[in-house]
Amino acid sequence: MRTAVQQALVQRTPIDSTPPVSAHSVGVHARQMGVALSASQCEQMEHFVALLSRWNRIYNLTAITHAEEILSHHLLDSLSLVPELPAAPPLRVLDAGSGAGLPGIPLALALPGHHFTLVDAAAKKCAFMTQVQLELGLSNVRVVQGRIEELHDPRFDLAQFDVIVSRALGSLAAIVSLSDHLLSEGGRWIAMKGQRPEEELLRLPPGVSAVRVVSIHIPLLDEARHLVVMQPLAPSH
Repeated sequence: MRTAVQQALVQRTPIDSTPPVSAHSVGVHARQMGVALSASQCEQMEHFVALLSRWNRIYNLTAITHAEEILSHHLLDSLSLVPELPAAPPLRVLDAGSGAGLPGIPLALALPGHHFTLVDAAAKKCAFMTQVQLELGLSNVRVVQGRIEELHDPRFDLAQFDVIVSRALGSLAAIVSLSDHLLSEGGRWIAMKGQRPEEELLRLPPGVSAVRVVSIHIPLLDEARHLVVMQPLAPSH
């Protein structure tokens, strides 16, 4: 259910005639990462970025405004998760602290067979994500306003999730402690990090293991990027 703020903000948003990021550039650079997108998916990505750029002028959703940085730091960075989310079987994915829909919206566009729940505490960011969902016709996306650690309320009807992804929720230990009640049995967390987080890996809570740390290269981005895949340890018998 949308809040009053979301209802007030959500409306059809005009798109600038010259997009900050083109569908062609999305497709070319995604292929360099091993992510294959159809022409339609690339056009939807272009539309998403145009919406983000337009809303950002008014609502300050992200500090990144330059077109090439939007492509590299936001869109391609989000798509780096695609190889960690195989197309089958359908997964229930939670984007914890989604902000402006990152990485959840690009992932939902790239992987339409999965179901994505995007959670953020800020009304204006949830309004934006709802706008994107409306304009792009994303039937595999649900937007929930709230704090991750407080999502026990039955009105949210939140099933437990196969994968919990996080881009900016805090340390690895914080991600686990804030969202462990939402992880399904056999599920996993995937945390997006810059430099390999050696200190954070040493401070994981008992009962949780980092099963894999993946170094990734993002086209147009000359910065370190890592994905940390974590799972609860199997109980000993």
